[in-house]
Amino acid sequence: MVSPNTHDVERKTIAILKVLKDSPEPIGAARIAHQLNDQGISLGERQVRHHLQIMDERGFTVRADRRNGRSVTPLGLNELDSAMVGDRVGSAIARIKSLTFQSSFDPETCTGNVPINVSLFHQGDFVRALEIMRDACESRWCAGDLVAVEGEGERLGDVTVPKGKIGLATISNIAVSGVFLRAGIPLDFRFTGTLQVKDGKCTRFIDLIEYAGSSLDPAEMFISSKMTSVMQVNCDGNGRILACFCEIPTPALTRAEAVFKGLEAAGIRSLLKSGRAGESICEVFVAQGKTGIILADGLNLVAAVSENDLAVENHAMAGVTDFARLIKLSKLATTV
Repeated sequence: MVSPNTHDVERKTIAILKVLKDSPEPIGAARIAHQLNDQGISLGERQVRHHLQIMDERGFTVRADRRNGRSVTPLGLNELDSAMVGDRVGSAIARIKSLTFQSSFDPETCTGNVPINVSLFHQGDFVRALEIMRDACESRWCAGDLVAVEGEGERLGDVTVPKGKIGLATISNIAVSGVFLRAGIPLDFRFTGTLQVKDGKCTRFIDLIEYAGSSLDPAEMFISSKMTSVMQVNCDGNGRILACFCEIPTPALTRAEAVFKGLEAAGIRSLLKSGRAGESICEVFVAQGKTGIILADGLNLVAAVSENDLAVENHAMAGVTDFARLIKLSKLATTV
């Protein structure tokens, strides 16, 4: 049995590895301790130094030099990816709730912070990727055409763009949840999956994963496994796209419809279909007293790129950014 003390050490190790991973350069114990304190993790500089010595011995970190501190190693990154799976179960829901509260976007003024996904492309592939996304964003199956772009070393949300890559931010579905919250409408994210489209109409979910049991946004897995056909749907109205199933209290439906109109006017067009309690929409049953809502996923743009065999690394629910940073994809494509 793992002792509580050992479990606590592992938690702190993972927290330090996360800080090192997100840093574009090697950093020392003082800066690590400061960033951990900002996250509500109380570790002094001396304690961090002690953990770093242990992590050096385990091969998770390496000292750059005495002045510049540590970097995370490939072994450390692997540990970070696989560590504490039990703690991460359901973390997708926790992330949704956190970003909902961090969102401050106002569709009427088009101001405030909006939740984003971040996708990373090889620099040499980016112009081609833009061409594909420009074609895809013209359809209603993609949740708008507003994006932000940064080069290596810059940040988009919580992600630092690595060397040799270009980062692209797309608007996350959680933007809808944030606007609903300020309108007094609770939005419950229940499932996400691949949605079959036939003759231009949403018919049924083919693959469906519950957010409450997921450690990350399943859309990342669907894209990497090439389980979508967004470009085919755009071409002839038949194929699979990414979508999520949510529920709101039925009495809030009229107010929700007004919110969706405001979002669409601001360039966020995510609503695909809705249905009342007792009904089955796209073969998902709507709970009593609820209205079911199906939203197009903000990563459909990027799924179209992956379908064309271009490498892309996705980070769904990757923090928030100022809405003012976003520009229309069509304008970006003509200037890159």
